Parts: sequence; C-alpha cells; structure tokens
Amino acid sequence: MIDARDAVPSNRSDWSRMWAGYCAYYGTTMPEAQVDELWRRILDPGHPVCALVSTAPDRPELLGFAHYLLHPHTFSDRTVCYLEDLWVEPAWRGSGVGRRLIEALTERGRDYGWRRVYWHTEADNETARRLYDRVATVTQYVRYDVTLP
Repeated sequence: MIDARDAVPSNRSDWSRMWAGYCAYYGTTMPEAQVDELWRRILDPGHPVCALVSTAPDRPELLGFAHYLLHPHTFSDRTVCYLEDLWVEPAWRGSGVGRRLIEALTERGRDYGWRRVYWHTEADNETARRLYDRVATVTQYVRYDVTLP
C-alpha cells in the first residue's frame, strides 16, 4: 500500500535527489542555497509551503512528493491549496503514487475545511493529464505570467 505523509528532516537526501530530477525535467537548476531554503520552508510549520512525501512498505526510499502552498481566498474565508509541484520517481509512475499524493492532499483539505485544491500543468504533459483528468475537473482558465527580474 502506498502511503503519503508530511516530509520530515530525515527525508532530505531522498527529497533532494527527487527535487534535482524534477528541476532537470523542467530544464532548470537552483543554487544549493535556494534548495536549502526551500527545504527549510517545507519543514517550518509556520510557513505556507508544505510537502507530502510518498512511501511504500519494504521500500526505504521515497517514491514521490507533492509541494503545496496554502493561501487565503478573496471569495471565501476558507483556505485554498495550490499544488505547485508533483513528482513521482520514474520507476514508480503508473503505480498509483501520484494519485495517492493527490488523494492525501484532498483528504487533508476535507479534514481542515479548505475550499479547494488546484494546480496547473503544461498542456502537452499527456502523462500527468491522464491522471489529472481522472481525479479533478479541468477548467477553462488561461494563465498569464509577468516575469520579474
């Protein structure tokens, strides 16, 4: 059975390996100081950036992670959750790890009374979209970005 739980300090090595894979997938790198700061934020219970990690019985290593950000919403007094990063180790894709991470996040949202969990993905990310189409409703929103220096 695949499990999802909060990241803990002892997960740093596995998480760092997976984060490097995630960054490589998106063709980017981060200075080590920024990676350290992200990990610090994840472990800080007072910071809105959080992470779930996935494990399986008889497996010492992590199988995936979900980084999420909690924030207020102007149309409700209930918290909203943005799933910012979802990563499943390549050998475990298609095994239910991604689904379990999303389910754990939505279960947490129900328990804490969040208004919704939402995320973005690239239009051509067909592998991820096969999962997302089964667990959520695609919307018609279009995203615009202004990149700042």
